[in-house]
Amino acid sequence: MKARSRLTSKVRIAAIVLVVLGVALLALRAYDATRGPELQLWHTFVPDELGVEQIDRSDWSRYLRQEDALFEQVRRHVSDRLPPAARIPSNRYFEGSPIYPGRFEHDWNRSYEMRPAGKPVGAVVLLHGLTDSPYSLRHIAQRYVEDGFVAVGIRLPGHGTVPAGLSDVEWERWMAATRLAVREARLQAGADRPIHLVGFSNGGALAMKYALDSLEDPRLERPARIILISPMIGVTRYARFAGLAALPALLPPFEKAAWLGIVPEFNPFKYNSFPVNGARQSHRLTVALQDQIARVARERGLEGLPPVLTFQSVIDFTVSTPAIVRRLYASLPDNGSELVLFDVNRRAKLGPLIDPASTQALARLLPALPVSYRLTMIGNEAEGADDVTARVVDAGATEETKQPVAMTYPAQVFSLSHVAIPFPMDDELYGIQPMDAGNPRFGVSLGAIAPRGERGALMVSLDSMFRISSNPFFPYLLARIDEVIAKPARASGARPGGARRAGPAAEASFPDTDPEFDEMLRKAQDVELDSVVMP
Repeated sequence: MKARSRLTSKVRIAAIVLVVLGVALLALRAYDATRGPELQLWHTFVPDELGVEQIDRSDWSRYLRQEDALFEQVRRHVSDRLPPAARIPSNRYFEGSPIYPGRFEHDWNRSYEMRPAGKPVGAVVLLHGLTDSPYSLRHIAQRYVEDGFVAVGIRLPGHGTVPAGLSDVEWERWMAATRLAVREARLQAGADRPIHLVGFSNGGALAMKYALDSLEDPRLERPARIILISPMIGVTRYARFAGLAALPALLPPFEKAAWLGIVPEFNPFKYNSFPVNGARQSHRLTVALQDQIARVARERGLEGLPPVLTFQSVIDFTVSTPAIVRRLYASLPDNGSELVLFDVNRRAKLGPLIDPASTQALARLLPALPVSYRLTMIGNEAEGADDVTARVVDAGATEETKQPVAMTYPAQVFSLSHVAIPFPMDDELYGIQPMDAGNPRFGVSLGAIAPRGERGALMVSLDSMFRISSNPFFPYLLARIDEVIAKPARASGARPGGARRAGPAAEASFPDTDPEFDEMLRKAQDVELDSVVMP
């Protein structure tokens, strides 16, 4: 009896300690929120997006009409009401700014369709990332159009307007928009043409979720191919607690607690500020996706999944690269899927500044061979020629072959990043070597800026400017996409399937965890919610 009483007392004390600790953490969060920058109009005005049922009942033209209404709302409630202090060249919502999207020939925040010159041979749906816009996949869309496809790039709800749009959105609306885009793709391509899905970051999770849904719902069109770029199959384990960070915002004096980052909006096609709800919805999406992958795999339902081609940097501070290997690819059947991993630059001249765990990242990610998919590793050697090679291990094989890539890592680039992969080096906004750098097409060339100076002088952190935002191996990516377009899909269950708004199997085994490598991942996860570097 006494032992039970002592146990009850200890449990009570532990519960009290946890409650006190929780209250203290919330109080600290509330206090910290009061110290940040003030909220602006684009942090408080929420446009009227369509709900899930409305989107499911809509066609493409209705979605575009509502989109027009959203941008008109932003003009009236934000741009027209800016205080004098916000009417500056670096504010994307100031109509006199060189980065104001409404002044461009085409506003890439909006949904678009591109059509080929002749009869379409298929259609591709392009799904952008969190805080992003349809701009991010426009180069890939253009390549598909050159190859005869109709390209459907949809602006996902909460995106492209104001950051506050992400404070009142659910991932289910993103899925409804994905279904709408696929319906439009089928309409434009015709009944007997293939439909491809291309997803970047959060859009990669949506693409995979849709493909799995189509295996279980015969009313949904099944894609013939899936291409994923830095897909958000998993995010930081701390994201599950993101909702708690916003609790102080229930009280008006602490409304800034609803934001993980309040940052000037100087990017015309991507939010810099990031609300807690954005992180929460991405976490909810990835949990639902991982649960569905595991369940469908147990039921052997993945046999009908189309081939999946993924491009991923081994170093990624936004999504979990191990989750891509262990949660997704370990479950895929032998259906012609492939995982392309971009290794670090082993010839980077940064000496002791390179974290030793970074150079070991690739080795620690690789599963035990053989696996059911093709594994391609793009990288160079610390010694010898500068040229990058592709080390390829075919599905079912245990030996690799080497293929020349005829490209090199730029000397000062030590790795790719989450945000870099879908952009060429000459991208007008994100490229290191932008076209017409002296007269930026979109008012600024963010990728070409290499600032040097003292902390505190810039409106943003130097870390955000240091991150590479374009891909020196982008021609390789396009060449691989060309192969996908030319090669018929192998999935046994796949069903065959003038620009409007156009602008120009068995589970694999893995090595034991390594404390040093896990520590590197933990460091990465600690900064995943930095609003400036989110996808």
